[in-house]
Amino acid sequence: MEKLQNIRIAVDAIVFGYKSNGLYALLIEQQFGSSDKYWALPGGLVKDEESLSDAVIRELHEETNVQLTFMEQLYTFGDDIHRDSRNRVISVAYYALVDASKLEIKASTDAERVQWFKIDEIPSLAFDHNLILKSGIERLKAKLTYEPIGFDLLPEEFLFSDLENLYCTILEKEIDRRNFRKKILSFDILEQTDKISSVKSGRPAKLFRFNKQKYKELIEKGFHFEIKFA
Repeated sequence: MEKLQNIRIAVDAIVFGYKSNGLYALLIEQQFGSSDKYWALPGGLVKDEESLSDAVIRELHEETNVQLTFMEQLYTFGDDIHRDSRNRVISVAYYALVDASKLEIKASTDAERVQWFKIDEIPSLAFDHNLILKSGIERLKAKLTYEPIGFDLLPEEFLFSDLENLYCTILEKEIDRRNFRKKILSFDILEQTDKISSVKSGRPAKLFRFNKQKYKELIEKGFHFEIKFA
């Protein structure tokens, strides 16, 4: 006897941004049917004619006005067949790291509001989105130690202290700043610019930038990025 499926495929987007006081995630507020309004991750159902990656980029742009060209697949969520009370839905989650200061967010389509939420102030989200977000945070923490992805959360030019604070904040660990600086600079993937920080407090300091091309060349030669903390 032929068995019929009635399963829908959705995509959800975790967009991480970093500010001086912590790590943030981009959330939208929606109303699902007759239920109360909930905060949720941007996302929605995949159209028949589009790929998963195209779907998540489209949904993110439609609901938040954020247009990204790349998001990395995180995990597929569907073991809980009742994760969405309306239908059987399998969700493929993606995540991206952005410089939040460059994004102009604006709610659209079925999103009533869009807002950055600090990670330790995330509300109860729709469906299993708290679980999805938790998985994204765990991936981010792990990957931060073996790929230089932290630079994607910073402006193109930044203070070295901003990079130190980013690692401390996301990994929730104190670091030996002298050793951290020595380690990062030894990789030879940072360029010190001639520009001085415009921050009024503290001593004036020069800005740095990440040399992506140099990093790619080193990777081709077998370079291994690794940051360890005690």
